[in-house]
Amino acid sequence: MSHQPEMQPEGVPHDGDGAGAGTPGAAPGDLVGRSFPQGDWGEPAERLDELYRWVERGALDTAAWYLRDRTRKRLGARLLRGGAALGAAGAGVLPLLDLAGGVGGVATWGFVSLLAGVACVGCDRFFGLTSGWIRDVATAQAVQRRLQVLQFDWASESVREVLGPTEGTASEAAERCLGVLRRFTEDVTELVRAETADWMVEFRGGPAPLVMQGAVPGGGAGVAREGGGGPGRFPLPPGARPNMPRQRPPEPR
Repeated sequence: MSHQPEMQPEGVPHDGDGAGAGTPGAAPGDLVGRSFPQGDWGEPAERLDELYRWVERGALDTAAWYLRDRTRKRLGARLLRGGAALGAAGAGVLPLLDLAGGVGGVATWGFVSLLAGVACVGCDRFFGLTSGWIRDVATAQAVQRRLQVLQFDWASESVREVLGPTEGTASEAAERCLGVLRRFTEDVTELVRAETADWMVEFRGGPAPLVMQGAVPGGGAGVAREGGGGPGRFPLPPGARPNMPRQRPPEPR
């Protein structure tokens, strides 16, 4: 492969469909899968350039979808939290006004104000506006960080082919570039899956763990945990010893 596509880290690619355009029947703006672009591999450089733009377009659409969803949830969360603050303030001020004799008969409205504030907090919790807003921001930032890693990796591959000497054959270079795109696509898919898992945890009660806060910009789903533990195992507290299964003593002969 004598030439690879030049990097365009700034701006949005001009080709490619938006999110939701690859699935028939999907509403505009839905975060759905897209059809894999079909083309002729007679020109590997042009084909790789098309695949890169398709992958980059998908990541930008994914980040844009979370940012759009954040705007609606942020507005609702701020309104509800503002109502909760006003309700708490009214619950404290109205009884004091009645007690001081400034305004008579408003002490009862203090309880109503308190109930309204509690209702606002309950609605925010029930609809998951604040937590959803935080998840959207964290996911969009994680996708953008991973996209920056892809852009530099792709630029590195392009410089390697242009400046040379070329390592391996053209097929090996094309396979290496396809591996970069495949790993990036898998990482973005894992970020979306982790955000969806956090959203599902909210309905089981208790605070939802934000998986995105621990996401590594260049890491995938199989990042090793500290302490040498395998995936799915929690680290032991300091000073604790692992519980070993008890074994029966050998029977006397």
